[in-house]
Formats: sequence, structure tokens, C-alpha cells
Amino acid sequence: MIGRLRTAGGTRRRWLRRAAVAGVVGAALLTGGTVASVTWIRDGAQGHVFAEADVPEAPVALVLGTKVHPDGTPSPFLTARLEIARRLFVAGKVRAVLVSGDNMNADYDEPTAMRRWLLDNGVPAEKIVLDYAGFDTYDSCARAKRIFGVERATVVTQSFHLPRAVAVCRRLGVDASGVGDETARAYARTWQISSTREYGACVKAAVDLLSGRDPAHLGRRETGVDDALRSA
Repeated sequence: MIGRLRTAGGTRRRWLRRAAVAGVVGAALLTGGTVASVTWIRDGAQGHVFAEADVPEAPVALVLGTKVHPDGTPSPFLTARLEIARRLFVAGKVRAVLVSGDNMNADYDEPTAMRRWLLDNGVPAEKIVLDYAGFDTYDSCARAKRIFGVERATVVTQSFHLPRAVAVCRRLGVDASGVGDETARAYARTWQISSTREYGACVKAAVDLLSGRDPAHLGRRETGVDDALRSA
């Protein structure tokens, strides 16, 4: 009986040791994969992130969507992105604005909220193009290229998100530069949470790029950007 108890105890200890080793190895692989993904993604944006005053001219500003309030008004983070795009347009640094966001249902519509804000702040309707299927950064960049025919763009988002956004667009064939907003740092908790989430988002972006997945929705080629650039 004692021998059987000792054998059972030894087996349990060996199992625990193996589980601990497996846990350490798994954690190391996860950490290594995260670091490699973040490095690879951010390397793709090197030399293409600019201060607003220094960003080169591009035909289009690509404004990436984020939260819209239930009353249809943009959140402070989204408002800050739109304000940068407006200033770029007024300064002649872009000639059209492509707003790309989530329109998951009739009660939530980022692109329409972005268009309304731009109209209210002086950007002509014919210069605003809406992408209703920009469900994430990858989809927005892929659709800008494949659906709207964008070859060169200035990506506008918060600065913590910008390296990933620029890198994804560039790796999908858009000659992208970027301008990042810093004013939303005033919302310190949201900024910190969003910044931390970038590590996981970089892993997802790397998987998306390496797998070459299609956006959630493709559809037919649209001429909205071409029309906006041709308009007087």
C-alpha cells in the first residue's frame, strides 16, 4: 500500500514538472511570437510616419474609423482623426478623404458619422468617399487598394495605432504615409488600454498579412475615390 502511494506521488510530481516546463516553453514561444510580430509590423512603417506639417502630399487621406456614440456623433478619438484630415484637406496636402469604418447594423454607422462631421466642418461632399466595410485596419487598407483603387494615401489615426496602420497598408500595396493624433492622450485610461492592445493587434495583423486573407467583404470595384479626385 505504501509503495503504491509513493508511486502515485512520484507520478504526480513528474506530471507537475512536465506541466510547468510546458507552461514555460509556451509562454516563451508566445512572448517571442509577439515580439517578432510587433517588430515586423512596426519595421514596415519606418520612415513613413510624419508630423502633420511634414507629411508629403497624397491624393487621398484614409481616415480609419473608431467608436461612434449612440446619438451618431464621433467619439473624441474619432473627432481628432477627422480634424487632422480636415486640416490636411484645407492645406492642400490631400484632395479627397476616404472614411473607412464599421457599419455593422442600422444603429451603428461610423462612415456616415464621419461624413457628417466633415460636412459640418467645411469639407465638400464631393470630396468625401465612404467605405462601409472597414471592419478593421486590415480590411480598410485592403479595400482602399482593391475596391477603391487607392495607390497612395495619408493614413490618419491615433499615434499608437499609426505604425501598424501604415505598415499594413504598405504591405497590401498602398504607398502609405501617416499622421498620428496625440490630443486624445487627454483620455489617459482609454489611451493606455488601446496602446496595450496594440501588441495583440500586431500579432493578428502579421497573421492576416502572412495568410493573405481577403477582407470580410470585397464586392465590386467602386469609383468614388476616382470621382472625388476628378471633381473641381
